Amino acid sequence: MNNNLIFTCVLAATCMFSLNAHSAHESQSTASVKVGFPLSDPENGAGWVLNNDISDEFNAGELDTSKWFVEGEQGDYYIWKGRPPSQFAPHNVLVEDGKLKIRTQWEPDFDFANENYADGSRNDAYGRHEGEAFPVTTGAAISRKRFLNGYMEVRTKAGDAAMTSSFWTIGYQSELDIYEQMGKPSIAHDITATNWKASVHDWRPPAKRPTRKFGMKEDLGFRVADEFHVYGAEWGEDYLKLYLDGELKYEVTQEEVGRHWVLTNPLEIWFDSEIFVWLGLPRKDELPVDYEIDYVRVWQKPHANLLARHFYGFEGPYLYEGQSKPLDLTPENPTNNAYQKFWQIHDDSSQHLAVVRHEHHSAGTRSLRFESRNRAATAIATTPAGTLALEPGSYTLKAKLWLEPGSQLDGISIQLNKAKLGISLDDTATFKPGQWHTIEQKIMLDEQTSNTETMSITFVQNEAGADTRAYLDEISIEH
Repeated sequence: MNNNLIFTCVLAATCMFSLNAHSAHESQSTASVKVGFPLSDPENGAGWVLNNDISDEFNAGELDTSKWFVEGEQGDYYIWKGRPPSQFAPHNVLVEDGKLKIRTQWEPDFDFANENYADGSRNDAYGRHEGEAFPVTTGAAISRKRFLNGYMEVRTKAGDAAMTSSFWTIGYQSELDIYEQMGKPSIAHDITATNWKASVHDWRPPAKRPTRKFGMKEDLGFRVADEFHVYGAEWGEDYLKLYLDGELKYEVTQEEVGRHWVLTNPLEIWFDSEIFVWLGLPRKDELPVDYEIDYVRVWQKPHANLLARHFYGFEGPYLYEGQSKPLDLTPENPTNNAYQKFWQIHDDSSQHLAVVRHEHHSAGTRSLRFESRNRAATAIATTPAGTLALEPGSYTLKAKLWLEPGSQLDGISIQLNKAKLGISLDDTATFKPGQWHTIEQKIMLDEQTSNTETMSITFVQNEAGADTRAYLDEISIEH
């Protein structure tokens, strides 16, 4: 299917939470922290709930591989093998003393991959630098689950060498680097031993560098490799806030960054170390060195929309997280596979329906556009199967609709196909053009939806005579 004809939806993995408000954790740089609450909101005024699918105290004797994918484990690498000349190796990801450690070592006997990694203008080889052996190994751990919107908090200490210590996230066509730190860079650049660099990258194709669109660079007044500090990132539908030891350090909104806002899809967490050649190479006598993560905690807020686990406007794919991520699944990848699937626009509807960005949207950056130029038209889009896990009960199905002036839309329906329930609207003549209107319908499910249930959206213009353009956004199902 042509990627331009793909109708998008998204999974927000707010899944199963549990809250432990009574546990405590001692921090060198802060007072006692309640596990259930962010350090920036110790009384939990925002109503945060801990997401245990991603949060980890690292207190077990080994890493919980049901939560974390380790680069190189069983010979498998996800997306890449690291940034040359260093290469990820699974033995460098370990749990010791109640901490996750990403170790960097000088390992002349390691079997480096016989390949290059193209990075912008560079094309460097693993285990070699400028034609000479440079046998540095390091590591990476990635959360198996993703989540949409919430508060991420870690207590970490950077490694004291010319190696990055990074806490970052990626999702569909987006990347949020909460920090990229370096304990001992040998070349002056935008990452120093005492600063905090945060970045948001836009991976929409063609995703040509530079992909960094906005972020923060600030001197902290201390060396990041000297002691542990608590770093927090609060990510909402239309804002981002960064915290250091519970204090707000940076804040930006979607309105401020405009078309560069890409944080509209679920993200997975990465902890890794890399060589940034432009910041200098680590010395052999600096190694081994550890990047240490005491804990990672992710909180989210309860969401009234039961489809928040599956949809968020029309921003990205539905994620089948019971499936393994394809090892070559890059953020910009817009194809259907076992792990991610997109709404499908029927072939005969493709001339009328498209997901568009920055036209009219009530949330996120994308919406579904129906367009018919002076001709009768019926256009249909359908979800992939298994995206609507609903228990029996009473619900309200909602969406938002926008009509351009002069449009003549004769009907729109949003239907659960097997349950034969949904919204059916036969007349939009009373809708004022040029603004969003909420359309809704109460529905009653007598039995649980099956894993083959799908949802369809149908636009209808019965007769020629007017150019019609309409936009749909924010589908929701609420109790």
